[in-house]
Order: sequence, then structure tokens, then C-alpha cells
Amino acid sequence: MRIEVRNVTKRFGSLKAVDNVSFTIEEGKLIGLLGPSGGGKSTLLRMLAGLETPDEGDIILDGKRVNDVPPQKRGIGFVFQNYALFRHMTVFDNIAFGLEVKKAKKNEIRERVNELLKLVGLEAIGNRYPHQLSGGQRQRVAFARALAPRPSLLLLDEPFAAIDAKVRKELRTWLKEMIEQIGITSIFVTHDQDEAVEVADEMLIFSNGRLEQQGSPLEIYRHPRTPFVASFIGESRVLQHPERLIGFEEAVSQGGKSAIIRPEFVEVGLQRELSYPLSAQRGIVRQSFFRGAHLELEVDVEGNRLIAYRSLDREPLEPGAEVLVFIHRLYVLDGSSAVLVENPLKTDPMPVHI
Repeated sequence: MRIEVRNVTKRFGSLKAVDNVSFTIEEGKLIGLLGPSGGGKSTLLRMLAGLETPDEGDIILDGKRVNDVPPQKRGIGFVFQNYALFRHMTVFDNIAFGLEVKKAKKNEIRERVNELLKLVGLEAIGNRYPHQLSGGQRQRVAFARALAPRPSLLLLDEPFAAIDAKVRKELRTWLKEMIEQIGITSIFVTHDQDEAVEVADEMLIFSNGRLEQQGSPLEIYRHPRTPFVASFIGESRVLQHPERLIGFEEAVSQGGKSAIIRPEFVEVGLQRELSYPLSAQRGIVRQSFFRGAHLELEVDVEGNRLIAYRSLDREPLEPGAEVLVFIHRLYVLDGSSAVLVENPLKTDPMPVHI
């Protein structure tokens, strides 16, 4: 199913939950709607499903305007955050429910349910009840139930939010593989960046009811178009005094522009370790945190608190240690845009070993 959203607005009282949003999703894509709570993601999903009606604009599915088409006639499957399984029904009967509502033949129902049980890897537990299942198994049942009537569009509202971290990661991979196998257009809401980046073909970033940016995870990460996206994606930090960072004085001086930096833009270490030691400036380690695969350092550089990563293979740097810091790049915020600026001082020779 191809989706077009044209200038859609939805109000709740004086609040614009969705504010003049437009985008297109091509058939077969797996799309992540990402943004902070209250950004408008779930409201938009509910409008696509027919559970809410736009106050302005149009929703077009496969070339047909569906603003006034009821949910049951849109050809959509919906997976809820809390699974919404019927407790008194077995796994088999939960999956069969939508087909029974459509009065499908019994042999067709049995064939379709068995097909889906195999697809989601639950062939052996079709006779169990929801309370006998793990969180991951319940979510697979909910997924299979949504697919049973053969919808053209699958909508998922924070489908992994109620599942523990380890199982959630496993289900992300499983979901992506299932969607690719089935080939159905799918949209899922999440506030988890890792989830969106790992699963989605494309992401739509929302804030305060507005669509900030649409694109592939890699494109959005590398080329955020707005200050919000630059600050929201990754472990970004707004700099208090960007004009004090060597190499960026000119870029931020005009109009007192602000800037955003990410940990991977920051190189911290001893002189012999840095790529450009002669262009580095001094900093003080304020905090050091063990993050499993690396150390996370908070470093003060001329009143700017920066976050940097340090390999466990290198000598630990404790709070209070004096270090050298080289900033490879940062985002300069200029009005409604975010511009990536490279440090022009990448002219040092190779590190000097002392």
C-alpha cells in the first residue's frame, strides 16, 4: 500500500497534536515514526488507522482518500503496545478472531492460522492461553493476529515497549525479517532511537506535532536538517561556549550562533594518542563512566562540557586528569537549519610520541 498524507492537522482543544504534516510512503517500506512523547506520532498513527479523523488535510491510501472510511474498511492491521489479546481465548483463537469476524470458512481459518503460527515460530503453543506466554510470545501472537485478515498496511504502536531489553532486541531483528518476507507496508511508533535505526527503512522525526525530517536512518544521522533533529538524534549535547573551541571561532561568531556536538566528534587523550596534537586544546576530565564496551568521559573544555568515548585498551583517564582535546566537527545551528562544520585545523603531522 502506498500512503500519502497531505497537510494533515489534528486538534484537541487548543492543542495541535499534528500540525500541517505532509509525507509519502512507498509500498513495502518499513517506516519508524520517532520523536519525544507528545510529538504527534501516535495521533498520526491513529488517523491512518481511522481511529481519529483529521481536522484538516487528507489521508490517501493507494490513491483513495480515506478520511471518512471506517477502520474496518481500510485494509489495515494494528498491533497495540499492550498486545490487547483476549485472555479467555487460546493463541489459535486469538489469531483466528479477525477471520471469524469476516465469516471466513473454517478450513480457510485453520489453514491461515497454522500458516501464521509457523511464520511467527509458535507452532507448538497454539492451544495455550495468553497468561501462559512470555512477553515476546504475546507480541508475536498480536503480530500474527493483525496479519491474519491479509491487510495491506500494518501499524504498530510502540510494539516493544512492554518487553524487557534483551527480548526487545531479539524481536527487532525478527520483526524486520518478517516484514521483509511478507512485503507489507508497515509503520511503527517508537521513542527509542536504537529501535528505529535498527529496524526502519526510513524514519519520520516528529516534534510538537510537526514533521522535522524524513529519510533513511543513516541519512538523518549524518545530515540532520533542523536544530531539533541535530539535538535529538544520537548522544548530542548543546555547547554553552562554542566560540571557545579552537577551529570553530569564525563559524559561530557571526550572530552568536549556538552549536551541537556528538561524542564521536570528540577526540580525547594524551598528546601521543591524538591525531592532531598541535591543534588540540587542554581539558579536564570531570567524570568517567564504564559503559561496557568503552569508557564515557565528560570533559570540561573552556566551560564546555563534552562527552567523549575512550577505548578500554587505552590507559584509563580518571576525574581530574588533564588531557588534550581535538574537536573534529560540530553542528552549527543557523536559524532553522543545522550545518555540519569540519575543523579546518586538520593539518597537524602524525602524533608526536613522548
